[in-house]
Amino acid sequence: MNRKQICLLFAAVFFCLASALPALAQNERARVYGVAFYNLENLFDTINNNGKYDLEFSPEGSKAWNGQKYWKKINNMAYAISRMTTKTTPDGPAVIGVSEIENITVLQDLVKAEAIADKGYKIVHHDSPDVRGVDVGLLYNPKQFRVLTVTNHRLNVPGKPNFKTRDQMCVVGLMGRDRVAIIVNHWPSRRGGTEQSSYLREAAAALSKQIADSLLQIDPKMGIVIMGDLNDSPSDRSVTQVLSARKNAKEVKAGEFFNPMWKLLDDGIGSYIYRGRWDLFDQIILSYNLLDGGANGLTFIGAKVYNDDFLRAPDGKYEGYPLRTFSEGAFIGGYSDHFPTEIFLKQVVK
Repeated sequence: MNRKQICLLFAAVFFCLASALPALAQNERARVYGVAFYNLENLFDTINNNGKYDLEFSPEGSKAWNGQKYWKKINNMAYAISRMTTKTTPDGPAVIGVSEIENITVLQDLVKAEAIADKGYKIVHHDSPDVRGVDVGLLYNPKQFRVLTVTNHRLNVPGKPNFKTRDQMCVVGLMGRDRVAIIVNHWPSRRGGTEQSSYLREAAAALSKQIADSLLQIDPKMGIVIMGDLNDSPSDRSVTQVLSARKNAKEVKAGEFFNPMWKLLDDGIGSYIYRGRWDLFDQIILSYNLLDGGANGLTFIGAKVYNDDFLRAPDGKYEGYPLRTFSEGAFIGGYSDHFPTEIFLKQVVK
């Protein structure tokens, strides 16, 4: 099977799955909230504030990163977010976790971009100690989500006192009448080898679990969502063993998590591709009490990967791959090397 056939099969499988997303029952009075994540792939401004690590994304750097390219990137990412709508979420996601952003300024430019300015997205951001200067953040629609508290958590790896990576951001808020915590992540990369670096992601998973457990001790009914570019697959140890995230919702017990992205990947749906192999690093994992019968008033009803045609390379060597900003060093004006992902939570109107 050639690459074009593989891409067509990939698209067909996605269409079937997307069509099968749970819908509201007839005459059911409920509201649906979207909870999304998007790796924006090196959303840097044009100013070099970080020495050699930031030089690449400056007018003098190897990418000749200037205002024209920057605003093309901003408008592209805003357009992609504007397309993240469904029949039950016509106003788009209530919250969007983001990664690979340089600072709050790029997010301020993003939410003001024409394609999404009318959404009125607000920003939660925190400067991390990451060597490259990239952070995680959260965009939220204040009509759908009200922020209560924000905490940021440093990843300390035993035996590596100088290791610097992205902090984990925990935003607790109200989605309708129910309390939900969103933990936004960008776990350490696979640099140096997948197995050789796995202990770093397992440490990051342990930190996420610790944050979640602490929240549940305070409020056992609180819904917990762990999202991000985990740089690991749904079946890897960091997710299955450290986070205790299960593939099947019926197997999830109190204190454990459900990972809807695992089934999507099993069905051939990925958010990231490397050397011709699709994976799903961009995961959104939810706590037991957000499942049907759980203690929270919000209930999981579906998940999807946004891989629309405009987000994919139309032809050439990388046909069907995510359409990036740069390809083999050349500016091609695309979007990101990751597709955005989203889960949907239903809240019955009382």
